[in-house]
Amino acid sequence: MRPPPALALAALCLLALPAAAAAAYFGLTGREVLTPFPGLGTATAPAQGGAHLKQCDLLKLSRRQKQLCRREPGLAETLQDAAHLSLLECQFQFRHERWNCSLEGRTGLLKRGFKETAFLYAVSSAALTHTLARACSAGRMERCTCDDSPGLESRQAWQWGVCGDNLKYSTKFLSNFLGPKRGSKDLRARVDAHNTHVGIKAVKSGLRTTCKCHGVSGSCAVRTCWKQLSPFRETGQALKLRYDSAVKVSSATNEALGRLELWAPVRPGSPAKGLAPRPGDLVYMEDSPSFCRPSKYSPGTAGRVCSREASCSSLCCGRGYDTQSRLVAFSCHCQVQWCCYVECQQCVQEELVYTCKH
Repeated sequence: MRPPPALALAALCLLALPAAAAAAYFGLTGREVLTPFPGLGTATAPAQGGAHLKQCDLLKLSRRQKQLCRREPGLAETLQDAAHLSLLECQFQFRHERWNCSLEGRTGLLKRGFKETAFLYAVSSAALTHTLARACSAGRMERCTCDDSPGLESRQAWQWGVCGDNLKYSTKFLSNFLGPKRGSKDLRARVDAHNTHVGIKAVKSGLRTTCKCHGVSGSCAVRTCWKQLSPFRETGQALKLRYDSAVKVSSATNEALGRLELWAPVRPGSPAKGLAPRPGDLVYMEDSPSFCRPSKYSPGTAGRVCSREASCSSLCCGRGYDTQSRLVAFSCHCQVQWCCYVECQQCVQEELVYTCKH
């Protein structure tokens, strides 16, 4: 059975990394310092000819998506960047949680209807929307360029070396890439599609109009404006807040429209039958496991580093924690030397590390 479009998206952005990238990521524990990938946001030229086609073939896409990828030079690299971006952001947002967005157990999670599953779909679609828009403005896609929203001086912005993020093209392409909506009688498909749209909506909410003055001595005699996306970290934070307040839903048939509708539990002051979830709500169908012990959904929390004051009690699930002492070297007593460099000494201090017991 061919996976629904939303599942194909999540598999692409969070599971189907190319072999080399996957090998690098499977060593992550969630405790590493997360740094941006060198390829993100850089105006590198898209792969040409056979190299581009080979990159498309390496991605786990549906037949139709693979055809679109092969017709769109630069898309394969953009899809890989989206996978990297969504993984990094997910791990950052859940770095202090029992489930820390590890790659282990991801396949099992995507088959269920947990809150964590909802976040994976949302952050995947958000990363792809964001990365596509940025790829257009960075010149990494052949079929799109700077944002050309009406009412903005886009041509003048380009002349000043500024290029607006093309969210209009990104959302249009993503709609075509995911294919037509399906599963009107399938609760799981409705939930996945809803959460996918929440991710796209979160990126749209972060679109800002940025302006620059070009007058004499900084005056605004001439002003150029363009569309610019907010940093993806802000989108990730917004989605994490939606995860924290996610709504458990069930289904009901709308007889007037002849289709399945999502219904949330009764809220104070609402009709007895409940209400449809709001467009910005992340929704889920079943309660999550504890993630305390290793399972098919996560490696558990044993060995995880925690904060004694803030997170050890919850993260270690009542098993307690071990304390270790280690020496950490850092730069100290830094002084600016004439003319142009800073000279520092190396100092060492003791640091206590707390890890959850097995």
